[in-house]
Amino acid sequence: MTTSLSSVIKKLLLVFLIFAGLYFAKGLLMPLCIGGILATLFLPFCNWMEKKNVFRTIAVLICLTVLILIIIVLFALIGLKVSALLSDLASIEHKAIQAVDTLQDYIFLHLNISIEDQFKILKSEQPSYTNIMQVLLGSISAFVTTFILVLAYFVFLLSYRGHIKVFLLKITAKAQRSEMEEVIFSAAHISQQYLLGLSKMIVLLWIMYSIGFGIIGLDNALFFAMLCGLLEIIPYLGNIVGTLLTVLIAAINGANTELLISIIITYGIVQLIQTLIFEPLILGPQVKINPLFTIIVLVVGELLWGIPGLILAIPLTAMLKIVCDHVKPMMPYGFLIGEMAGNNRKTNYMEKIRNHLFSVFNK
Repeated sequence: MTTSLSSVIKKLLLVFLIFAGLYFAKGLLMPLCIGGILATLFLPFCNWMEKKNVFRTIAVLICLTVLILIIIVLFALIGLKVSALLSDLASIEHKAIQAVDTLQDYIFLHLNISIEDQFKILKSEQPSYTNIMQVLLGSISAFVTTFILVLAYFVFLLSYRGHIKVFLLKITAKAQRSEMEEVIFSAAHISQQYLLGLSKMIVLLWIMYSIGFGIIGLDNALFFAMLCGLLEIIPYLGNIVGTLLTVLIAAINGANTELLISIIITYGIVQLIQTLIFEPLILGPQVKINPLFTIIVLVVGELLWGIPGLILAIPLTAMLKIVCDHVKPMMPYGFLIGEMAGNNRKTNYMEKIRNHLFSVFNK
């Protein structure tokens, strides 16, 4: 069996056009995807209210209110901890100046660049305050616009979900409509399970990191616990970045080597507990994407959409896999994205752990 060169070129061109479309339509697609995933998370709550004879419009507005309250509480908690951290700003600034002085002396002694020349180099590379303000105002404006769009999409997708489902069924052949309904249900279900499991995992990480950082005597332990927990939304990389930031800020504050090593050990213990116990118990096998493609989609997501792309990469790829598994020509791609068949032993082992923990908690 041979594949013609023109067929390969057409497929590569299609992939290129898809990625180009995702990049240039970022302003439209990114808030739409965020709003859609949040809408699927609130879908069971909205359906429950409608079953209690609450009008759909009122049910959607209640969901919107709950979402906004959660965001406000989250930002308030982070703001309180950041303000507590900034209360030590003078001490941090003093230690940072000492570190800069030490670095300047090192550069002078080993690279023979005088302190005056170092200041000249830094001044020539330093952006103007006007440019900084323009970038800052542009970022704030983009964030506010995106946030409003996300809330708008959230409301309208919940309101018109039935209309959209009927449209998808209408454009599907009659013989395949039952399969289309299964795809719609599976895509919504996987998004709900992933986000609910991730929320539970973040809370558990907050608790574990708070206990661990408190035991080793880290200042502002709750803030750093919240930071490491929230960064869990970025798989693999988030906790590592959070721990590195914790170590860096602790080092600037003058933490000794023993405390820095204790932070890394705490991270290792928490990750071990998370991987062996809480992941199979809470997340389970809902998102069946192999680690290779997990890393690939995270990198692609960041290249296309930045930080939001990192957050959206996993649930969107899981939904794509569901579509691939139900469309015959795309089944090989679903197989490629999914877990290897050889991982059944590991899955069975994790299932045994989860079943044992369920039996313990239910006694």
